[in-house]
Amino acid sequence: AEPVKEIKLIDKNGKPFTEKENDKRFFEAAWLHKYNGKYYFSYSTGDTHFISYATGDNPYGPFTYQGVILQPVEGWTNHHSIVEIKGRWYIFYHDVQLSGKTHLRNVKVTALQHNPDGSIQTITP
Repeated sequence: AEPVKEIKLIDKNGKPFTEKENDKRFFEAAWLHKYNGKYYFSYSTGDTHFISYATGDNPYGPFTYQGVILQPVEGWTNHHSIVEIKGRWYIFYHDVQLSGKTHLRNVKVTALQHNPDGSIQTITP
């Protein structure tokens, strides 16, 4: 295995995010998918509960912040995965809609739409 590498996540001006930018910064739940030659690094922002994404030309980054994929769900922080199945893209994630309790989460799946410019349409659960 390769040595662990730190993810470089930057804004559109090439500057890294600060800890105070917790609506955009990487907190946990990293996922990587490739679409039309670009690498999409998606992640949870933690206490702001967004699934956001950044793009890059290399799987090692750097990745430039692009926006939010998934608005906050019912419950606490969110984790996700993005997959292509028979030519269509989907995001899998969890929430607490069935139980109402943060320790009893259920899995959800929603179609994911890449726009012609490569951006991803934001999903509101």
